[in-house]
Amino acid sequence: MVRWRSGTVVSLGRSWPGAQECAVALEDGPGHGGEVRALAHPDLVGTPRPGDRVLLNTAALERGLGTGGYALVVALPERLPAPAPAGPGHLVKARYTPLQAMVLGADEQDSPHHGVLAEADDLAGTPVVVADLHSALPAVVAGVRAERPGTRVVYVMTDGGALPVAFSRAVAGLRAAGWLAACVSAGQCFGGDLEAVSVPSALLVARLVAGADVVVVAQGPGNLGTGTRWGFSGTAVGDALNAAAVLGGHPVAALRVSEADERPRHRGLSHHSTTAVGRLALAPADVVAPAEAGVFWDDVRAGAAALCSPTAQRPQPHRLVVLDTEGLDAALAACPVPLSTMGRDVRADRAAFVTAAAAGRYAARLLLD
Repeated sequence: MVRWRSGTVVSLGRSWPGAQECAVALEDGPGHGGEVRALAHPDLVGTPRPGDRVLLNTAALERGLGTGGYALVVALPERLPAPAPAGPGHLVKARYTPLQAMVLGADEQDSPHHGVLAEADDLAGTPVVVADLHSALPAVVAGVRAERPGTRVVYVMTDGGALPVAFSRAVAGLRAAGWLAACVSAGQCFGGDLEAVSVPSALLVARLVAGADVVVVAQGPGNLGTGTRWGFSGTAVGDALNAAAVLGGHPVAALRVSEADERPRHRGLSHHSTTAVGRLALAPADVVAPAEAGVFWDDVRAGAAALCSPTAQRPQPHRLVVLDTEGLDAALAACPVPLSTMGRDVRADRAAFVTAAAAGRYAARLLLD
């Protein structure tokens, strides 16, 4: 399960809020030499320095899995961080793992926001854009801003991918640029500007505490998939769309689309969208497809129309929205963080990003109606 390694920090690399890259020389031994790139979360383990001995978890790195290609720093055993100051909050995230974190939830009793949230159950029509992959987040926000630059966008990060918000350079960059007003970490994920126990609660926190005009929901960096119909972390898209509808929000599905993925199940309209939106989302949502020309886009729209059809479990159909994309390429080019999905940038897989941006544009237009 855990692949333990130890080594010494050779140098420090990039840092952003809550994260520090470092180069680690692994201890000698059969197959144990060499140098790896590692990532530390200082709030959890302390801040590494050159010369520090570190304990690493290298399981995902050695299997070629995980976003970023990092070994993860588990501890600085010879220089432990000072004890965290005592404070309010009893929400435990990453529960009963060795690095469980205790945080103050916006929705718990010790929070100053508890009174606002205790009986809250209405998003008052707030657009909630739900995407499968974390890589869609900057593109959705770019689409919102292309239509309505002053929109206050709040991101709800779910726990299908990375659990620490600090793992995401995109969130850090969007926050620094003022493109995101706040991040709410939901479920087992932690480290947002605000913490919440569940996705429904996080949606209410985003609206009632963070003052969101538009909420974007997506899992953290990384994505778990098995090549089976139901075995992927993006099934949570259906849950989030349902939650948005139940709470009186306006659910908007950002489709997962690719023109460059080598896997047939993800080329064109991904099976993740046809399953999560078409099968698991039981409340009707707006499904946004770009009004682009060409056979590829004709097929995408046909697939989107098919998943909007009513089912026995969802008698009321989703609503297909075909939206213009004029100006979205410029909006994507202006994004303050790199656009990348599965290692492909916007030039290699424009369809992925323009589809997400179209969903953002549509959400902004809902505010203008």
